[in-house]
Amino acid sequence: MRLETRKLLDKAFSGFGLIAIVIMALALVFILAPIVSRGSKAFVFKGTIEHRRVMLELFDRGNVDKFHKERDEVGKAREPIYAMMAEFEAKTLELETSIETTLDEIKNEDRNLRKEVSRLKKVTPRDDVLIAELEARREQFKTREAELKAQRSELDDTRSAPYEELKDTVEELFGPIPGDKTPVLVRQRYGQTRWDRSLIKLHELLYTEEWDYSSPDGIGVKVETPRSELFAGTCLEPLFSYTEENIPQMMRPRTTFYWQFITDVSKGDNFFGGIWPAVLGTIYLTLGSMIFAIPMGVIAAIYLCEYAKEGRVISFLRVCISTLAGVPSIVFGLFGLAFFLNTIHVSSSKSVLAGSLTLSLLILPTIIRSAEEAILAVPRSYKEAAFGLGAGRWRTVLTVILPAALPGILTGVVISMGRAAGETAPIIFTAAVSVGLPLKIWETMTEPTPALPWNIYNLCTEHEAVDEIRHVQYGMVLTLVAIVLILNLFAIFMRARISKKLRG
Repeated sequence: MRLETRKLLDKAFSGFGLIAIVIMALALVFILAPIVSRGSKAFVFKGTIEHRRVMLELFDRGNVDKFHKERDEVGKAREPIYAMMAEFEAKTLELETSIETTLDEIKNEDRNLRKEVSRLKKVTPRDDVLIAELEARREQFKTREAELKAQRSELDDTRSAPYEELKDTVEELFGPIPGDKTPVLVRQRYGQTRWDRSLIKLHELLYTEEWDYSSPDGIGVKVETPRSELFAGTCLEPLFSYTEENIPQMMRPRTTFYWQFITDVSKGDNFFGGIWPAVLGTIYLTLGSMIFAIPMGVIAAIYLCEYAKEGRVISFLRVCISTLAGVPSIVFGLFGLAFFLNTIHVSSSKSVLAGSLTLSLLILPTIIRSAEEAILAVPRSYKEAAFGLGAGRWRTVLTVILPAALPGILTGVVISMGRAAGETAPIIFTAAVSVGLPLKIWETMTEPTPALPWNIYNLCTEHEAVDEIRHVQYGMVLTLVAIVLILNLFAIFMRARISKKLRG
């Protein structure tokens, strides 16, 4: 090959390599930017007085006197809303009572007229004129009864149903109305704890949404109608403008740094609190899988490189190891369920132990291959020098080959650790649950645990209020990425220190 051609190829490869690095960096930024920006909102956000109330009542955290003073001020700002709602309920109840009373009176009068008509028909001679007058009066009562029933139905359609929807929205925004029964569910006892969600609920309070499918193409168009139109002419009409103007005074947003998002236990189906059980469960599963996988993987690599004789059996084993590295993770999950739980019964049900064993099998091929390549990369002169000094094979492996190959082995460990921390499918059947308390170390042998990968998937797909807990979902993703990064940095740091010692 001519020198000019070789230089041109070298520059081309260098250029392609630089372009690949830039593309990878841009892809990393493109993926991590929304995770960091949205995930950070789980830690830093504008918290309302409802958030401070949750912290005080559920986590015993905050200044009691200061909160009570602020709550009294907020209560005064919200009082006109509750007064308007109470007045509307009273007037509606009064109107309903009046209609029911009139209907009862009409029914009694009609019953008496019917008896009188029946009696007159039996009297001889019959007074047909009087009977006709009574029948006419009965028809008037029936007409009046129909009008009142229609009025009651219209009252239900135009007032009761829209009012119940309005009341539910008010309770979602501010919490239960004073005087009502305390809800059973924790998440229904408090209003919106975040200012951004408060603004969304305010919009839902001010407007009703409907879909119009009357267009020729059949595509639905969302139509928003001011909710105040439904209550025009009633005592509730001023409620909407008052709420829109005074929402800051009624919610008291304040910039909040909630670092306890990592260390708090979740409350109310992840509406409140943090993600500590899932974080701890992820750490348990990751470290547990490494405890099982690293010794088995390194010992298998030593055997394949130093003790096994090349032949069909060893070649077949290497093919099997390479094949297992590409098996879908869900297969390992099903195998863990069938073998560890249903066959050898490492625990009576899902447990961290079963999940760790399953994950260890998942990452075992990667550790074996990386350790094998690291051992083979050790210069042969190291081994020959050890043998020349009288060291045996096993002593040579322990004192010469393994220390020299350790940086390469740690590279495989780093890759495997990141994969074990982020896998979802293998732990679905063996270890993960949606909710749970933090486990003690001795409980990992028999108890399941929440885990970040599974909880992220569960909250994004199966939670009944997916949109309302977006900050929790992104916060979990950011925390998982941070855990993997910290574990990888620690392993890289250890690899660098070991390499420095080996270089003397």
